[in-house]
Amino acid sequence: MTKLSVNINKIATIRNARGGVTPNVVQVAIDCERFGAQGITVHPRPDERHITLRDVYELKDVVTTEFNIEGFPDERFMKIIKDIQPQQATLVPDPPGVLTSNAGWNVIENKNFLQKIIAQLQDMGVRTSLFLGTEIHQLEMVKEIGADRIELYTGPFAENYTKNKELAVNDFILTAQKAYELALGVNAGHDLSLDNLSYLIHKIPFIDEVSIGHALISDSLYLGLENTIQRYLLEIEKGLLNY
Repeated sequence: MTKLSVNINKIATIRNARGGVTPNVVQVAIDCERFGAQGITVHPRPDERHITLRDVYELKDVVTTEFNIEGFPDERFMKIIKDIQPQQATLVPDPPGVLTSNAGWNVIENKNFLQKIIAQLQDMGVRTSLFLGTEIHQLEMVKEIGADRIELYTGPFAENYTKNKELAVNDFILTAQKAYELALGVNAGHDLSLDNLSYLIHKIPFIDEVSIGHALISDSLYLGLENTIQRYLLEIEKGLLNY
């Protein structure tokens, strides 16, 4: 069963617009798990425009499912991971000023850097996932440097889904299948929604985890958080059973 990890960055964005503690990030994380989410994802960027360092440390004490921390593996990020010991660290190649993650690693070019980082994470007992596009030729290097999983950057899939869904998903299928052959776990994230999630799961049923934030939090404004999480879980089940 593909797990649903809820990215709660947007909750912090709303809070930060006014300051204070409303909406409460920690309480939302607790509620997401209570409503069925199987993981919580955060991306504590250096500018703290959404999730802050304080949020991450407070969440450590309340997340009871899988805690997934995303970020560029600089000294600050690695200290967070060492202190928090999340179940998973998802490494993204974002420089500090990027609005949102919009490309995967060039693993071949960054081999030495990533291999060193992954070794440190393994020593901490933290599972590693590399944010990756559909460049299938990168996967052998992902395996060589010791990563546990890849997270498919599904922005292009979502963008092209309404135009031609079969064409939109094809490269993702090929990349995921190759990863599976190499015994790499497969996660997915970015712009997944109630519209396209079940199709992706149907085509790649061995996806371990989807990390969804923007669409899910937006849907919850209309549907309510509990109902929205249940709907996303149903879309996952629908994709696995009988799309």
